Amino acid sequence: MPGPRRFPLPLIAAFFALYVIWGSTYLVIRIGVEYWPPLMLGGIRFLVAGLAMYGFLRWRGAPAPTWVQWKAAAKIGILLLTFGNGAVTVAEHPGVASGVAALAVATVPLFTLLCGYFWGARNTRLEWAGVVLGIIGIAMLNMGSNLQSSPTGAMLLLFAAASWAFGSVWSRHLPLPAGAMASAAEMIIAGALLLVGSALTGERLHSIPPIEGWLALAYLAVFGSIIAFNAYMYLLKHVRPAAATSYAYVNPAVAVLLGIVFVGETIGMEEALAMLVIISAVLLISLPQWRKPKPKPEIR
Repeated sequence: MPGPRRFPLPLIAAFFALYVIWGSTYLVIRIGVEYWPPLMLGGIRFLVAGLAMYGFLRWRGAPAPTWVQWKAAAKIGILLLTFGNGAVTVAEHPGVASGVAALAVATVPLFTLLCGYFWGARNTRLEWAGVVLGIIGIAMLNMGSNLQSSPTGAMLLLFAAASWAFGSVWSRHLPLPAGAMASAAEMIIAGALLLVGSALTGERLHSIPPIEGWLALAYLAVFGSIIAFNAYMYLLKHVRPAAATSYAYVNPAVAVLLGIVFVGETIGMEEALAMLVIISAVLLISLPQWRKPKPKPEIR
């Protein structure tokens, strides 16, 4: 009689969602902003995904968030999705390559380590070495032609990574709703605020997007938000934190490959070297987690 499988199918499917789907969202965002204004694209994506998740969870009997939980979800939703993902979407609008955007956002673990220090976390020498190496990688990335041609995009991407990291650390100390309801509430609030920002900045649809634009929006809402977020939460319950957060150094490679294959994006030698340095830095930060799991993993 065969023994139990070491890697059950749900686990494999969850890692696939995290690596490939989240890695592909940078390319799909790059395609989507060709047909949608950036803030409008992010707002519709998260509002639709959040309302769908909220309705499904309530139908399944999950309790509605309390007023205190809604306020906590608003704080994290603004940091992670309105500022974090919203800044990435705006950065890709003027032409920052999707692979470079994913690489910049891969610096989230570096900022998370720094933010955690101010909440009393004690980092190892290996982790601090990773921070130093990561800062070098960020400097190398900004020397590349892709971000030099768009300094605003570079600042937006680093702001997105820092905002996501701060929100991830702060979320540990806030009374968020339980389980997937936290993600649903955060998406609803972030989506609504992005649409308000879209209206205030004068974004307008000059024509109805073609089928490619609608498919990009649907992919981001269904696969990039609902499926990938729930896969991440599943992994947090079944694998070590370092394994669940390993998307940070897999997503850039996936994004670069997809960008080259499907839309003919190119990256220079500076970006390629920066990728090696940043991924090495994230690996250094992750090594202590593999050896000694954290008591409570961060939730993005």
